[in-house]
This record gives sequence, C-alpha cells and structure tokens, in this order.
Amino acid sequence: MSQTLTDGTRAGAVETTPAEASKRRWLILTIIGIAQLMVVLDATIVNIALPSAQADLGFSDGNRQWIVTAYSLAFASLLLLGGRIADLFGRKPAFLIGVAGFAAASVLGGASTGFGMLVTARALQGVFGALLAPAALSLLNTTFTDAKERAKAFSVYGAIAGAGGAVGLLLGGVLTDALDWRWTLFVNIVFAIVAFAGGWMLLTNHRDAANSKLDLPGTLLVSSGLFSLVYGFSNAETHDWSSPATWGFLAAGGILLTAFAWWQTRAEHPLLPMRVLLDRNRAASFITVLITGAGMFGVFLFLTYYLQLNLGFSPTKTGVAFLPMMAALMVMAQVSTTILVPRIGPKAVIPAGFAIAAVGMAWLTGIGLGSSFSTAVLPQLLLVGAGLGVVMPPAMSLATSGVASADAGVASATVNTMQQVGGSIGTALLNTLAASAATSYLSGKDATDKLVRAQSTIESYTTAFWWSSGFFVAGALIAFLLYRRGKLERAEDGADAAPVVHM
Repeated sequence: MSQTLTDGTRAGAVETTPAEASKRRWLILTIIGIAQLMVVLDATIVNIALPSAQADLGFSDGNRQWIVTAYSLAFASLLLLGGRIADLFGRKPAFLIGVAGFAAASVLGGASTGFGMLVTARALQGVFGALLAPAALSLLNTTFTDAKERAKAFSVYGAIAGAGGAVGLLLGGVLTDALDWRWTLFVNIVFAIVAFAGGWMLLTNHRDAANSKLDLPGTLLVSSGLFSLVYGFSNAETHDWSSPATWGFLAAGGILLTAFAWWQTRAEHPLLPMRVLLDRNRAASFITVLITGAGMFGVFLFLTYYLQLNLGFSPTKTGVAFLPMMAALMVMAQVSTTILVPRIGPKAVIPAGFAIAAVGMAWLTGIGLGSSFSTAVLPQLLLVGAGLGVVMPPAMSLATSGVASADAGVASATVNTMQQVGGSIGTALLNTLAASAATSYLSGKDATDKLVRAQSTIESYTTAFWWSSGFFVAGALIAFLLYRRGKLERAEDGADAAPVVHM
C-alpha cells in the first residue's frame, strides 16, 4: 500500500512507499554531501597548489593571496542573497544552477593563462558557491524532518563541513604531486557531474517563499557589509592593523551590517527575518559555527606549514597526516548528533566538545624542530578532531531546526556565512599574532642563523595554536551560557515544528 510522503516537498507531490521514500532521502543526502564537499574543499585545495600555479603563471607573491581571497570575498558577501533566492525561486533550480556554474568556473580556472583569468574564475566559484551552499543545506533541512533521520543526516553533513578543509589539503597535495596544479580545479567537474545528475533526477521543487519579494536594500547593505568585513580582515594579513585598508573596511563593514540589522526590523519582506535570529538555541548555534570556523584555521594552515617546512612532509603526505583527524571527526559527529545531544542536550555536549578541542590545540603547542609526528602531532589531532565532531554537526542542525520552510534557505545561508566570516577572522588574527611572535623571538638574535629562524617559525605556530585553543575555550563558555538547558525534541515532524525543551 502506498501513501503520500513529502521528500522535501509539499504533501501529495510524490507518492511512494515508506521504504522508497526513505531510500530517496538518503540518495538526496548523498548528492547534497558531494556538492557540499566540492564547495568546502575548494577553500583549501588550491592553497597547496599555489606555489606551482605561481611558477606557471608568473604572478607575484603580493598577488598570490588574491587567489584565495577572491573566492572567500564573493562567497561570504553573497551567501544571504543566495539563500533567499533559493527560498523565492526554488531550491532545486538554485542547487542545479549553483553546481553547473561552480563547475564552469572551475574549468575556467583550470584553463587559466594568466593571473587575471584565475582570479576571475575563483571569484565566480565564490558567486555560484554562495547560491549552492545554502540551497544544499536548506534541502537537507526540508528533506529530513524525522528527528532520528535528521540527526544522522546532519552528522554526515557536519562531518563533511568540518573535514572538508582537510580533504582539500589531501586532494590538493595528491593532484599537484601526481598531475598538475590545474587539476585541483578540474577535479570539480567529477563532483559536479554526479551532483547535477542526482539533483536533476531526485530533487523536486517548491517555492516556500513564492509570495514574498527580494529585499533589495537589505541585499545591498548585507552584501557590501560582509564584503567590507572579509576584505578588511584579508587586508590585515598584508597591511598593518593601523592601515586604513584594514580598519577602514572593518569599520565600514560594521556600520553597513548595523544598518542592515536596523532595516530588517522595518522591511516588509526582510532578507533575514529577525525570527530566524532571535531563537536562543539558534543564535547560540550561529555563534558556535563562527567560533569553530575561526579556531579551525589554526589546525589546517599552521600545522600544514609545520609538517611541510619543518618536518619535510610532501604535499601528499601532509594531506594523509590529516586523515586520522578526519576519521575522529566523522565518528564523533555520529555519536554527538544521534546519541549525546538527543539524550543530554546541547548545553552540556557542545561546550564539552569545545573543551576537548581546546585541550588538543593546547597540547599541540609542545611541537619542536625535532618532534615526531606520531607523538607530538597525531594524538593531538585525534583529540581536536573528536572535539570538533562533537561541536559542528549538532550546531549546524540546531541552527536550522524549527525554521519555517519559507526561511530555510536564508537560515542555511546564515550558517555558511558565520563559518566563512569566522574563517576570515581566524585567518587575519592568527596570521598577525603568529608573525608578531616570530618577530619577537628574532629580536636580539642572529636572524641569519638557520636554526634560529627555524625556531622562530615554531614560536609562530605555537602562538597560533594557543590562540586557537583560546577561541575554543571562549566557545565553550559562550555555548554553556547561551544554550537552553535540557534535551531538545521536536514537537512534531516537519520543518516548521518548533523545538521543545525537556527540563
């Protein structure tokens, strides 16, 4: 006997048996996961290939940062717009256009004949990624409405979001060593073909906010504000904090985002309705994702430097070195979302995950010039991975839980925005602090001595690790203060169901 099931659409849209509907949902999770992995790993996969790309195309060290910055600027500044477009015009077309556009931009980047062409391609990747990422997460949110299935789905999605950076490092190293730097971009074609074909066959479309309109003033305010904020933090890496190119853009970003928040309380069709932000657990989750994005940077970037420059690892071996962390993250993602949070609640679980990650980062500060990977890095990576696995997936699930279907896209975009802005903040702060630590160590010493200079790099890495640990400690405290007590259950199945707090 068949019955009508939703499968991410309105009741009556698809008539299937429960078994067929369940299989369809997990297939949808697979294509969403592939698309999300493509977007997340592109934040790091090109990093390892940058020296090869620079040698091939002949651009300067000063221009090198723009290969990374162009992607993050376009991605962060357009995420909320992308999420609202998915709500207004449908998640399936947003997903498919995002996948196809991302693949086309990747082909353009891989075929680059000069710096300008590569930067343009990376910016276009960010534009289409800003459409794809919120559409993917909102599809997940509206497809999995049963509490147990939702927990499993978000554990997978959160693990991909958390481990995607490490996957990018591994894949970037393998492709650069075995083939050519261009394949760090061409590889997206494989992901895109699978995601597009699966999305075309499996997804159905519904415009939950079809009766609403696009908030143009809000779009301009938040896009320009996020652009200024991310650009300001990016300039902090190449300029002094006292430079107008840094503080000027940061100040402009703050003013524009404040004006955006004011406008959202008055707009007839707000881009980001305040009801999305004012739920206490959801607000706590947004902040959790932001802090996690800032702290994770210390793991990926500075540990990559240490493994390659100090321990002599190849790009491929460096990527492999992160696999244990990814495994720990994925295991604990399942445990936290399917067992711990449902039974205990986020107020205890998420701060505990932050604390575990903080201990791992603090432990990493014991590295030295002659340290062994198996004793000075591997156990610490396992601990950090386990902690992040406890934090990331449930935070992402709670950030979109209970959101009305009409707001699913923009709520999902807010999650991605927080992660992206957090990464930008972490990049700027940790790079600046690490550079200052290296300079302080060299003060009064023979800077031409190779051993002295090598030790100064260790000082810079450990300083970054200490600060990352501090980020996670702050995250534990904030999460403990903001999350409601008790475990959370849904009042009823469905994307519009509100969470119920059991004290």
